[in-house]
Amino acid sequence: MSEPQDNLWQTHSLKFLEAAFRTDRHERLHNADGRGSKARDCGDTIEFFILLKGNCIHAMAYQLNGCINTNACANALIDLAEGSTLARAWEISPEEVAAALESLPGDHFHCAELVIGAFYSALADVRRNLQAPWKKLYR
Repeated sequence: MSEPQDNLWQTHSLKFLEAAFRTDRHERLHNADGRGSKARDCGDTIEFFILLKGNCIHAMAYQLNGCINTNACANALIDLAEGSTLARAWEISPEEVAAALESLPGDHFHCAELVIGAFYSALADVRRNLQAPWKKLYR
């Protein structure tokens, strides 16, 4: 007898499902104040775009080539990051992203790590652009 397949609708929280199927943030933000990307050996890649308003993250978007778990993590991260200060943004962890989803499978925690890695890369780009704003014009 074969093992029953996991039923996505019954094994995941509503928060996970909403984040996993959300696609309105899949875009490239032109004139982003920062952007950063990461890739995994499995083939998942993600790139984040950050727009600031003062010292706060005003808006974020991303481009993704990855699984439903990575998409859920990206949307959970944006929910956590938008409206936060840059100092607070640096404190967001993969554990916080996974906790926000309530039911990220343990064997897909690497998706939260991938998303945070790309996010930190985008935050580092924000920092570089704030220190030398003229460089943003030459991307």
